[in-house]
Amino acid sequence: MNFKSPHIIQEGGVAYEIGKIYGKEIRYDFKKMQVYLEAKGKLLFGEKFKLYREDREIIYKLCSYLIRDKENCEKFEIDVHKGILLSGPVGCGKTSLMKLLKFLVPQQRPYEMIPSRNVVFSFNHLGYKAIEDYGNSNFFCFDDLGIEPYGRFYGKDCNVMGEILLSRHELYLNTHRKLKTHVTTNLNAEELEKRYGNRVRSRMRELFNLIAFSKDAKDKRT
Repeated sequence: MNFKSPHIIQEGGVAYEIGKIYGKEIRYDFKKMQVYLEAKGKLLFGEKFKLYREDREIIYKLCSYLIRDKENCEKFEIDVHKGILLSGPVGCGKTSLMKLLKFLVPQQRPYEMIPSRNVVFSFNHLGYKAIEDYGNSNFFCFDDLGIEPYGRFYGKDCNVMGEILLSRHELYLNTHRKLKTHVTTNLNAEELEKRYGNRVRSRMRELFNLIAFSKDAKDKRT
């Protein structure tokens, strides 16, 4: 990463200038960010990858959050100290976008993408150490929240992701809001509350900015 030119990202021998530096400030260009994201997406996911026109507003909100655009974040009621809860129907592109967007601002601390079901599998093998490991101060994006099975360790059932979200909420409050947790989910607010309970749902309101695809968003995998 070029710390002197954080507005220029090198990919595959090509330099993508996604903004201009004015003093100590980068003024980003959304169109140029889209060009970079599509190019990076093709490198990550294959030549068929593309950004869809109908997703422009979602991508714009996510980019505004990542680059900490104060004016746009206020407009969209996004708190840059919170994480992102990206919801939408199966196949609408949530996971791909979250995998992709962390490359947009390489000078920021990156988050690690973790399938929620893998967290549960880890709990089934390691027990409560897994909750300690994923409830720590690392930056995570838990993918497909809500479709993971319940955990079971030595005959005791556990709502693993619910416990991890409670742990991360406590850390969030005790680290001056520096801890970032992101999630993707196919579930709506009512379904999340049914899955994790009102206590967790209440904490999720403090942990996350909700950014949602339309319930009619098409499946891009078909």
